[in-house]
Amino acid sequence: MTHDQEEIIVFRQFENAIDASIAKSKLDAYGVPCFLTEENITNLYPGQHYLPFRVRLHVFKRDVAQAEDLLHESLLQVDHAELECPNCRSRNVQRDFPKRFSMKPLPALSLVLFGVLFPHKKVNHCLDCDNEF
Repeated sequence: MTHDQEEIIVFRQFENAIDASIAKSKLDAYGVPCFLTEENITNLYPGQHYLPFRVRLHVFKRDVAQAEDLLHESLLQVDHAELECPNCRSRNVQRDFPKRFSMKPLPALSLVLFGVLFPHKKVNHCLDCDNEF
């Protein structure tokens, strides 16, 4: 390998550590070696965009093209499957709480008060035939 391919460059600069960590995690997941610098300094002054500190994402020069391609992808996985009602085969389906929570005051109150401590299961609801599945 030549010296140019082993050279580490600043690939991108981010204003906050969260965006930089997301980009780094995606590159790590695809096996592109990278690291961040100056993330602690930017965490000391969050929201101060006028300061010269930026979180820097570094990669090898040889990996720049692959890193560009990976960070331009919008989704890691595309799910083409759509929900279909088993009763009427409609695709007009919505995910929501069961109907029993919508009309009666006591279950609705339990939804508000105990939804965090005792999570309620959501179901798929067909908007055409009113079927829950």
